[in-house]
Formats: sequence, structure tokens, C-alpha cells
Amino acid sequence: MTPPPAPGPAGLTPHGPAGPTPHAPADLVVTGCTALTHDPRGEIVFVDDATIVVRDGLIASVTAGAPDAGVPAAAEHLNGRGTVALPGLVNCHTHTPMVALRGLAEDLPAHAWFNDWIWPVESNLTERVVGLGARLACAELIRGGVTTFADHYFAMDEVAAATEESGLRAVLGQAYFSSQGPAGRAASLDFALRQRGAAEGRITTCLAPHAPYTVDGPDLAATAELAGEHGLLVHIHAAENREQTDNSLARHGRTPVEILERAGLLDVDLLLAHATGLDPARDLPVLRRAAARSGGRVAVASAPRGYLKFGWDTTPVRALREAGVPVGLATDGAASNNTLDVWESMTLTALVQKYVERDPTWLTARQALDHATLQSARAVGLGDEIGSLAEGRRADLVLVDVTGPHTQPVHDLAATLVHSARSADVRTTVVAGRILMRDRELLTLDVPHLVGELSGLLPELVDRSHGKRIQEYEG
Repeated sequence: MTPPPAPGPAGLTPHGPAGPTPHAPADLVVTGCTALTHDPRGEIVFVDDATIVVRDGLIASVTAGAPDAGVPAAAEHLNGRGTVALPGLVNCHTHTPMVALRGLAEDLPAHAWFNDWIWPVESNLTERVVGLGARLACAELIRGGVTTFADHYFAMDEVAAATEESGLRAVLGQAYFSSQGPAGRAASLDFALRQRGAAEGRITTCLAPHAPYTVDGPDLAATAELAGEHGLLVHIHAAENREQTDNSLARHGRTPVEILERAGLLDVDLLLAHATGLDPARDLPVLRRAAARSGGRVAVASAPRGYLKFGWDTTPVRALREAGVPVGLATDGAASNNTLDVWESMTLTALVQKYVERDPTWLTARQALDHATLQSARAVGLGDEIGSLAEGRRADLVLVDVTGPHTQPVHDLAATLVHSARSADVRTTVVAGRILMRDRELLTLDVPHLVGELSGLLPELVDRSHGKRIQEYEG
């Protein structure tokens, strides 16, 4: 197989996807839907009675009305009547194998959740459990209208295999701690270089140091050097809550964000998971300067459901947006969030932001849709490839049924999508022009088989009698 071209920043090819082959037969045609598109300023525009033509896995056209010559000859045809076509959603930060731990540790503070439950159980992980959990997660993502996910975990070759099998697109990184010694960082780099461009180009890779409190300064600096050398995104937890920031200031005299800046990580492409504990006076100027530089791109992934469960503050979306930092939507792992439902994250983002800002005009439904689509694509470094239904973009899209009683009548389609529709209204999911779910039927994964095999492995997985932990949570 010919190796993929050397990627540019964040693992992208230098000029994004090539255009569809001119005059080639269509691979997929969607007719009669309402299409969510973006105008040249990035504003959302709905196109009624739209036809979407896909060739070579790319969007060839999005037009209003039926084609002049009728439906083009195509291998697949989707009747979109009664649906809205959206760019596929992006889960900007998750740990897919953690669906195996869904509901295991509930109603606990973060210290007890990590130290008494999750990190002891994760010391029992096997590659098979990781693979099964990742596949089950991929099924959930497909059914929820997610076409791309950014994952940060262990045994990531298994997650890459699950990505290939499921048909999804993913940004994958092998997590590591400084307690693993040089081998941890080396394994993260090895994974990133081996799997970059896998699954017919649907896998983008990154480096994945766990967090500033588990990865020391020299390791962070070395990671920044490797990211710059190899054109890789760095995906890291940072300022997950205010307690972490306060502890970092007490121990090091710097916030987690300032530690990352000192290590050089704000000079490369960087995705920060959570950032609910930002110090506005210290961190926002740092992030604003980083966003203004041309050498790297900094973004934040926000998973509001988990913050509500832990009683944390939420990501300051408005301040970050004003600083020029893209904020993408996420779920984190199902062990803390219980679901991988990015649709719910979109709804909660709109509602929680209104609450914390004490401003009913912020965040609007259209802004929430922007964060769920184009902003999320930018956050994971794929803003030139996905996140918008436009000519030359990857044909990653979902059809959402808006004919149900809970979505009718429609006075404001953006509000209907954000505040009335649910992930269960996603009827069809398409990645790179391939249909992964049609009319709610999964076409690439066997959920009963996955659940059956995983269930047999759970007793050994959840055994904590050994007293071991993979790491110590100090915050």
C-alpha cells in the first residue's frame, strides 16, 4: 500500500482533501432534505429541499431543489424528506473503551472516583476489553450522529482497529504518564507514527500526555519538541477543575496552562480537555497570545454533563471564544459521563452557558450548532476537512428526523435541533460517503455480540481486591 502523504499541522495533509473526481458517477445522493450549511462568514444557513451529491468520499455539491436531470446515477440514494442533513458531529474528547465502566462509580468526588474506583479497575484492563469497549462505543457514537471522535487512552491499537471496523473517523493518541519512564512517551510517539493515515485515511493521530499533574515538565517539553518535529497535535487534560489550578499554583507557582506554556506546548497544535478551572486573569491572556500566533493552534474540548455530575465549574465558552480559542463539544468517557451523546452536550452547552453568564441571549441555538459542527472540527485539527457541508469536504453527514411530535411544529429550525431534537432522532449516519447506519439500523457493528462477550469479562475487570492503581490522583 502506498503510504499516506506526510501530514502538516495536526496530522493534516498540506492542502486538505483533494476535490472529487470531475464528471465521475456519484457514489451517494441525498435528496429532499434541509441542509445545514455555512456561509463564507461561517454563519449557519439552512438550504431547503436540498440535494447533496457525494463522489469519491467527498461532497461534490449541495444545491437547492432537485437536480435538473433528476437524481444522478448513484450507488446509493437516500430520500431525505422530513430530515435535516447536518455535518456529522465530533466528540472532541472521549475515552471510548471506558464504556465498559459505565455506571460503575457514581455520586463520588473526583479523588474517590479516580483513586478508589477507576484507576484500580483500569489496572485490570486487557487489550480485548479495550477493543470490545471501543467497538461498543463506536456503535453508540454512530447511533448518536457522531462521525469523528478524539480518543486518548491505553492499548490504542485496539481503538484504531475498532475505528477501522466501524467506519468512523478518529483522532487517536496513546496516553502516557511520567511514572512510566521514557517508554511511555516513546510508545505514544510510536503509535502516532504507525497509525497516522490508517483506516483509509480516516485515522489522524496525536501525542497524548495525560495531564500536567501526571506528566512532568521535562516530559512535556520533550512532547512539544516531538509534536513540532512530526507535525502532530497534542491532546491533554488541563485545568480540569479549579482545585487542580489551585494545587498547581501552590506546588509550582504556575497554573496548568502556564506550565504548558513554559514547556512550549502552546507553540504547537494543542487540544485542552475541559479547562473548567482556568484562572481568568492569568490563563486567558496566555491563551489569547497563543491563539494569535501562527505557529500553532490551541483549542478546548468541553464536556458539560460530567462537570454537572462532579459539581465543577463549566468551560468558559464565551471568554475562550472572545480570545479566539475554538471550543469543541465532547462527552469525556462514559465512566464519568454515562453516555457518549454529543447531542446532549450541545443542548447542555446552550443551557449551562445561559445560566453561568446570566444572559438568555448567550449561547444561541445557532451558536450551539456552530460549536457542535465547525468549531468542533477545528478543535480536533480537521477544520479544513469536516464540520461543514460544502464542496470538497469529507462526506461525513447525518440525517435527523424532525417529523416527530416532540419536534413539531417548527418555527425556528435551529432551536428545534438544539432544544427539541435528540440523538435518537438521527436516522442515518454517513462517513466518507459510506452509510454506517440507515434508518437506525447499524451496518458495521454487531451490538448483541459485543455486549455478550464484554459482559463475560466484567467480573475480572471490576475486581479491586489487588489494591493496585495505575496512577495517583492528586488534582
